[in-house]
This record gives sequence, structure tokens and C-alpha cells, in this order.
Amino acid sequence: MKKSRLLFACALFLTVQTASSQVLISLLFGDKLNSPNIEFGLEGGYNFAQMGAFETNKRLTDFNLGFYFDIRLKDAWKVYTGVLVKSKLGVDQLTEADLSLLEIIPQEEDGNYAQYINNFLVPALIKYEFPSRIYAEAGPQFGLLYKSWVQFDSDVDGEETRIKIENKDILNRFEVGGVVGMGYRLKPGKGISLGVKYYQGFTNALKGIAGSRNNSIYLKCTIPIGAGKTKEADSD
Repeated sequence: MKKSRLLFACALFLTVQTASSQVLISLLFGDKLNSPNIEFGLEGGYNFAQMGAFETNKRLTDFNLGFYFDIRLKDAWKVYTGVLVKSKLGVDQLTEADLSLLEIIPQEEDGNYAQYINNFLVPALIKYEFPSRIYAEAGPQFGLLYKSWVQFDSDVDGEETRIKIENKDILNRFEVGGVVGMGYRLKPGKGISLGVKYYQGFTNALKGIAGSRNNSIYLKCTIPIGAGKTKEADSD
């Protein structure tokens, strides 16, 4: 059991270590990664994150970006995977009780506190696309912690202050959760899709804090890279 966990951790680590460079590479060589049964491209959008075990329930909003593989299995069934390279989880507008939970000493001036968590997120979803080009997807998602911090922002008499207090050591490095979502492909074949998905963490984000599970609502857009070139090449 320990060996399998170690192998999984190593594989996930190697995947996400190269994720940032692969997003750039995808823009240059996306047509080489597309085939009749595989669609490759970029996934981007906006997410609304929240975290359990806190007094606040204010969602943290931010942009996200990554790459994806849409792999056809049979007929309309597919596997959707990839890596969200830039994706922040966490929670906004922390209260004094929340700061105490995170062992953060409040600043003297008034301002807003937010917990930011940078995770590399790897979905492994089963996807079904209906003839109407509407699709549904569901499955597990795995996360690897990259960086986390509590951010303090204030604006007193026009003087803006931003302080970041890193707290990666109090968070669990790995995360497992589930995703359900749906969307619509704008044109038949390989083309831009718009969708929404919900992520619910199954594991605690904070060490030793029960119920500290991440969740997030994602508005997403997927853009195939080089799919048009592949189609033209197949028709020659």
C-alpha cells in the first residue's frame, strides 16, 4: 500500500513539475498532440472557491488555466484529463476566529484576510457527449499542493498594503476529491466548449482539522490547439 502511494506521488509530482512549460509547448505543438481519437488544448476560466471548517463562507474568486486531453473511448464516451496549472483554492474574508485557527496574528490596521492555496489539479473524468453537443462529466480529481499563504489587503487613506504570510506547512500536500459538470460544444467535431463544473474535496486540506475540505465552482472554456490543422491533414 505504501509503495503504491509512493509511486502515485512520484508520478503526479513529475507530471506537475513540467506542467507550466507544457502549457507553452501546447501553443506551439498542439497540432502534433491531436489525433482522430484525442483532442488536446487549453482549459481556462474562472473559479469560486470555498473551504470548510471556517467561520466565513465567502468564496475566493480567481482565474484558472491549464491543458487537457479529451480521449475517445467508444462512440460518445470519452476520458477527460490534463492539469490545471494555475488554479487557486481557499476562502475569502477570514474572521478573527479563522485567523486564530490558522495561527495568524492580525495586523493593527483594518483590512481583508484570505487563505490562498495553489494546487496542481489533475482530473480523471468520464465524459459523455450527446448528439445535441451537450456533454456531462464526472469522476475523481487529484491535487498536489504547490504553495499556500494568508493574504492581508488594506487601503487606508489611499495607501494600499499587501502582506503575504506563507503557511504551506499546515496544509496536507495531497488532495483527492470528485468533480461533476456539464457543458456545450459550440460546433460539431473538435471545437470550443463552454461549461461549468463543481469540485468537492474528500480529504482535509488542513492538517488535523476535520471538515477542512476544499470545494469550488468552475466556469470553464476549452480551446483545442491545432485540431483544425489535424483535420485538414487527415483529409489530404
